[in-house]
Amino acid sequence: MTPYRQITVVSGKGGTGKTSVVASFAALGPEKILADTDVDAANLHLMLHPQINRREQFYGAKIAVRDESLCTRCGECERHCRFEAITVEAVNPFACEGCGFCTLVCPRTALHMEPALTGDLFISQTRYGPMAHAKLVPGAESSGRLVTMVRQAAEDLAMQNGTDLVLIDGPPGIGCTATAALADVDLALIVTEPTPSGIHDMRRVIGTAAHFGIPTALIVNKADLNLDRARQAESVAREMGAGIVGRLPYDETVTRAVAAATPLVEFDPDGPVSQSLRECWSRTLALIGMSV
Repeated sequence: MTPYRQITVVSGKGGTGKTSVVASFAALGPEKILADTDVDAANLHLMLHPQINRREQFYGAKIAVRDESLCTRCGECERHCRFEAITVEAVNPFACEGCGFCTLVCPRTALHMEPALTGDLFISQTRYGPMAHAKLVPGAESSGRLVTMVRQAAEDLAMQNGTDLVLIDGPPGIGCTATAALADVDLALIVTEPTPSGIHDMRRVIGTAAHFGIPTALIVNKADLNLDRARQAESVAREMGAGIVGRLPYDETVTRAVAAATPLVEFDPDGPVSQSLRECWSRTLALIGMSV
């Protein structure tokens, strides 16, 4: 068992308010390490304004590279590439899937595979604690590996700083990046909206977390837009074994806080959503045996 606890905030799809919730939780106690593992569309940094202390290059999937001195332009690579990623003239790094088949069919061994630079990992400092985050090149592969790197960097920060808590902004959905963000955490906190698609996606996330034996809990965002659906979401979550952390009301102040790039609990500390967020954070910590 690690000396620190980990919470990953996830959602079945993008746009549910997950990152706004994480940003406000970041601004509330106790001290914590922050991690943004939504590497395909990272935006937590827009709210927390990190000062970058260290930057590491990330090399993802391998792509084909041609030795021009050996190539005779015979075209075998182009004829066999099912992804149309290579011609006798060039390799398209965005289309290359890294299968390496072209290297096998090249009669002159003029092709080989090399890791491609596909992103950056950052170790930063924010007003709310140290932060690990990343930026993936648009369309690049191996984002699951980059998520794992961000997780490892955050865990290293927790060990170095003697911090008891790592708060992770997870990717939406149930793909490889989401599962990489959920692995071995103490709680998956799901943010959903009171809609049929929101409930459907919430089911899938709870099922994914349950597959890995990870406890889950639910926050219903904009709950008062459809109270019947909000109650239905909570009922489904309970049936699937998830805890209920609370509801957040709809409030246009949230949009203004996002536009101001400020966590809501600081932008509108006495507003109804901020009050609900504090209650949700307190209950979330209680689920992992911690307190504010």
